[in-house]
Amino acid sequence: MGRQAILYDASKRFTFVLTEQAVRWPVVSPLALAEQMDRLASLSYLPNVQIGVIPVGAPTPRTPLSTFTIYDAALVTIETTAGSLVLRDGRDIQAYLKEFAGYEEHALFGEDLRARLAEWSAACRA
Repeated sequence: MGRQAILYDASKRFTFVLTEQAVRWPVVSPLALAEQMDRLASLSYLPNVQIGVIPVGAPTPRTPLSTFTIYDAALVTIETTAGSLVLRDGRDIQAYLKEFAGYEEHALFGEDLRARLAEWSAACRA
């Protein structure tokens, strides 16, 4: 929770796009997974935080193969199984901004996101 404190800094803006597989992957107990989904839904109400989930079956411009983070259009980090890559070249950053925008187009946000998370959370509790 301490690391999440930055999400409450209204001077910063965050957009997260996750796949359904990442949200529903059972690495914890079903109850803990439900609580994580509830937390995502709660965070989606913050005015400076957008959370999106790409549902299984949604078309995407390409398959997400690794996790990446874009910082203020100045830096991209890519997480791989072997470590992390840091990109600072403007062309690389633009390529990742374009890729991210493609994922955003197919993600559920706002009430649609919260309804889907509530459905999945209920299924975990059942």
